[in-house]
Amino acid sequence: MTDAASGPLGLTIDPAASAPPFEQLRRQIVEAVTDGTLAPGTRMPTVRALAADLDLAVNTVAKAYKALEADGVLEGRGRSGTFVSATGDPATQQAQLAAIAFADRVHRLGLDDATALALVEAALRARP
Repeated sequence: MTDAASGPLGLTIDPAASAPPFEQLRRQIVEAVTDGTLAPGTRMPTVRALAADLDLAVNTVAKAYKALEADGVLEGRGRSGTFVSATGDPATQQAQLAAIAFADRVHRLGLDDATALALVEAALRARP
Protein backbone atom coordinates (compact mmCIF):
# COMPACT_ATOMS: atom_id res chain seq x y z
CA MET A 1 0.00 0.00 0.00
CA THR A 2 1.37 3.43 -0.99
CA ASP A 3 1.35 6.25 1.54
CA ALA A 4 -0.78 9.29 0.81
CA ALA A 5 1.04 11.97 -1.16
CA SER A 6 1.17 15.24 0.77
CA GLY A 7 1.59 18.67 -0.72
CA PRO A 8 1.34 22.34 0.08
CA LEU A 9 -1.60 23.69 2.02
CA GLY A 10 -1.95 20.38 3.83
CA LEU A 11 -3.48 18.69 0.80
CA THR A 12 -3.09 14.93 0.64
CA ILE A 13 -4.02 12.31 -1.90
CA ASP A 14 -4.63 8.75 -0.79
CA PRO A 15 -4.16 6.36 -3.71
CA ALA A 16 -6.01 3.63 -1.77
CA ALA A 17 -9.13 5.78 -1.26
CA SER A 18 -12.32 4.95 -3.14
CA ALA A 19 -12.65 8.56 -4.39
CA PRO A 20 -10.52 9.39 -7.43
CA PRO A 21 -7.59 11.79 -6.89
CA PHE A 22 -9.39 14.59 -8.75
CA GLU A 23 -12.34 14.38 -6.34
CA GLN A 24 -10.11 14.12 -3.26
CA LEU A 25 -8.31 17.29 -4.31
CA ARG A 26 -11.52 19.14 -5.15
CA ARG A 27 -13.14 18.23 -1.81
CA GLN A 28 -10.08 19.20 0.22
CA ILE A 29 -9.84 22.60 -1.43
CA VAL A 30 -13.55 23.25 -0.85
CA GLU A 31 -13.16 22.25 2.82
CA ALA A 32 -10.10 24.47 3.23
CA VAL A 33 -11.98 27.45 1.76
CA THR A 34 -15.06 26.72 3.87
CA ASP A 35 -13.15 26.46 7.15
CA GLY A 36 -10.99 29.50 6.39
CA THR A 37 -7.70 27.64 5.97
CA LEU A 38 -7.62 29.09 2.44
CA ALA A 39 -8.69 32.71 2.71
CA PRO A 40 -10.16 34.67 -0.18
CA GLY A 41 -7.38 36.04 -2.34
CA THR A 42 -4.95 33.23 -1.52
CA ARG A 43 -2.85 32.41 -4.56
CA MET A 44 -3.01 28.72 -5.36
CA PRO A 45 0.02 26.76 -6.56
CA THR A 46 0.29 26.39 -10.30
CA VAL A 47 -1.27 23.27 -11.79
CA ARG A 48 2.15 21.87 -12.62
CA ALA A 49 3.62 22.63 -9.19
CA LEU A 50 0.69 21.09 -7.32
CA ALA A 51 0.71 18.05 -9.59
CA ALA A 52 4.41 17.53 -8.90
CA ASP A 53 3.99 18.03 -5.14
CA LEU A 54 1.10 15.57 -4.94
CA ASP A 55 2.56 13.13 -7.48
CA LEU A 56 -0.48 13.54 -9.73
CA ALA A 57 -0.93 13.97 -13.45
CA VAL A 58 -1.14 17.61 -14.53
CA ASN A 59 -4.53 16.90 -16.15
CA THR A 60 -5.90 15.66 -12.80
CA VAL A 61 -5.06 18.93 -11.03
CA ALA A 62 -6.24 20.97 -14.03
CA LYS A 63 -9.59 19.13 -13.95
CA ALA A 64 -9.99 19.87 -10.22
CA TYR A 65 -9.10 23.55 -10.70
CA LYS A 66 -11.52 23.84 -13.63
CA ALA A 67 -14.36 22.31 -11.58
CA LEU A 68 -13.58 24.62 -8.66
CA GLU A 69 -13.59 27.63 -10.99
CA ALA A 70 -16.97 26.54 -12.39
CA ASP A 71 -18.28 26.33 -8.81
CA GLY A 72 -16.93 29.80 -7.98
CA VAL A 73 -14.47 28.51 -5.37
CA LEU A 74 -11.39 29.49 -7.38
CA GLU A 75 -10.87 32.11 -10.04
CA GLY A 76 -8.27 32.15 -12.77
CA ARG A 77 -6.61 35.50 -13.39
CA GLY A 78 -4.70 34.68 -16.53
CA ARG A 79 -0.95 34.97 -16.12
CA SER A 80 -1.37 36.15 -12.53
CA GLY A 81 -2.45 32.67 -11.48
CA THR A 82 -5.36 31.00 -9.73
CA PHE A 83 -6.79 32.45 -6.53
CA VAL A 84 -9.41 31.61 -3.93
CA SER A 85 -12.56 33.55 -4.82
CA ALA A 86 -14.38 35.97 -2.57
CA THR A 87 -17.35 34.21 -1.00
CA GLY A 88 -20.64 34.94 0.73
CA ASP A 89 -23.21 37.62 0.12
CA PRO A 90 -22.34 40.61 -2.09
CA ALA A 91 -21.44 42.85 0.88
CA THR A 92 -19.10 40.21 2.29
CA GLN A 93 -17.55 39.66 -1.13
CA GLN A 94 -16.86 43.39 -1.51
CA ALA A 95 -15.36 43.54 1.98
CA GLN A 96 -13.15 40.53 1.22
CA LEU A 97 -11.97 42.13 -2.02
CA ALA A 98 -11.21 45.39 -0.19
CA ALA A 99 -9.29 43.45 2.47
CA ILE A 100 -7.30 41.63 -0.21
CA ALA A 101 -6.43 44.93 -1.93
CA PHE A 102 -5.42 46.45 1.43
CA ALA A 103 -3.27 43.44 2.33
CA ASP A 104 -1.54 43.58 -1.06
CA ARG A 105 -0.89 47.31 -0.70
CA VAL A 106 0.43 47.00 2.87
CA HIS A 107 2.75 44.20 1.78
CA ARG A 108 4.11 46.32 -1.09
CA LEU A 109 4.69 49.18 1.35
CA GLY A 110 6.69 46.88 3.60
CA LEU A 111 4.46 47.21 6.67
CA ASP A 112 4.15 44.31 9.09
CA ASP A 113 0.86 42.60 9.95
CA ALA A 114 0.57 44.20 13.40
CA THR A 115 0.87 47.70 11.93
CA ALA A 116 -1.65 46.89 9.20
CA LEU A 117 -4.15 45.55 11.73
CA ALA A 118 -3.66 48.60 13.96
CA LEU A 119 -4.43 50.85 10.98
CA VAL A 120 -7.64 48.97 10.22
CA GLU A 121 -8.74 49.02 13.87
CA ALA A 122 -8.10 52.77 14.08
CA ALA A 123 -10.04 53.34 10.87
CA LEU A 124 -13.00 51.30 12.16
CA ARG A 125 -13.03 53.21 15.49
CA ALA A 126 -12.89 56.57 13.66
CA ARG A 127 -16.00 56.02 11.55
CA PRO A 128 -19.13 57.94 12.51
